[in-house]
Amino acid sequence: MVVTKQTSKAEKIILGLDPGTSVMGYGVIKISGTKMTMLQYGVIHLSKYANHEVKLRKIFDRVTSLINDYLPDEVALEAPFYGKNIQSMLKLGRAQGVAMAAALQKDLPITEYAPKKVKMSVTGNGNASKEQVAEMLKTLLGIKEIPKLLDATDALGVAVCHHFQGKTGTSSTKSWKAFINDNPGRVK
Repeated sequence: MVVTKQTSKAEKIILGLDPGTSVMGYGVIKISGTKMTMLQYGVIHLSKYANHEVKLRKIFDRVTSLINDYLPDEVALEAPFYGKNIQSMLKLGRAQGVAMAAALQKDLPITEYAPKKVKMSVTGNGNASKEQVAEMLKTLLGIKEIPKLLDATDALGVAVCHHFQGKTGTSSTKSWKAFINDNPGRVK
């Protein structure tokens, strides 16, 4: 499905992403005034690809496709959490970077949120389980059935958190156009 961009100031589309190297979640919501509607959510299955570079290419291609299909105004990503396995953190960081690159090529503002921030914003509890986040999103967005893979609802949670925070690309990660406008002396 291809959507044409006809948004007013009172309407915006947010793409939420939950980066991963085995499964990556995505969720798209539309805000019209005070109404929040879920447009799409799902996962990108990556575990079937043995080569990490192929996984990164699939992430880039799918995020680019989502951007082309839904024309989001903003992108929100869940920031990686700090774990003990350095190799896993590096791979997760690459997955997040590739997703960001897909958004940056379209000059979309990007904001990152810590997992606890997303959980707090959606459920009121920063230590909520993935299941609790999914149940709250079911209520907020009228989702009929919670998916088997909660990476999809995690991504929707990131988009909803972004809406609740009222931010518009205010993190340190912005589009290249915004960087150039903010730093004209650093570009040659």
